[in-house]
Amino acid sequence: MAVPADFDLESFLPYLLNQAAEATSKSFQASYKATYGMTRTQWRVLANLGKFGSMTARDICAISHIEKTKVSRAVSALEEDLLLSRAISPQDRRAEILSLTDRGREVFADLGQKAIEYDLALRAQIGPEIAAQLDELLRSIIAESGADGDRD
Repeated sequence: MAVPADFDLESFLPYLLNQAAEATSKSFQASYKATYGMTRTQWRVLANLGKFGSMTARDICAISHIEKTKVSRAVSALEEDLLLSRAISPQDRRAEILSLTDRGREVFADLGQKAIEYDLALRAQIGPEIAAQLDELLRSIIAESGADGDRD
């Protein structure tokens, strides 16, 4: 099937949303990579455990739309760095419950503060009115799209 001649990828809203997400995510990555040597997936696993508390890797995959293999590698690295621990689930002995260690909670608190500062700077850069509109628009897109679906 031929692509219509008037299709412009750079004007395609999903493409623009993805590019904006990548740009801001990579920009914030400097904070956790420089200080803790973390990858983006490690940060996302740590952030989910910090926000939601103990859960399985499967839960993290579902919440954050990250592939199982990437979460597994991130969990192993975070465990090696003594930021999280694993325990066998009492409900399902095949599953492991992941929890932040005391050190993991300290790192999450530090990076959480850096995330707040990054978010405030980004919002100041685009202005409070546009930031509020963007929040509303993005939440609307998420709600309308049923964002709980699968990702590639």
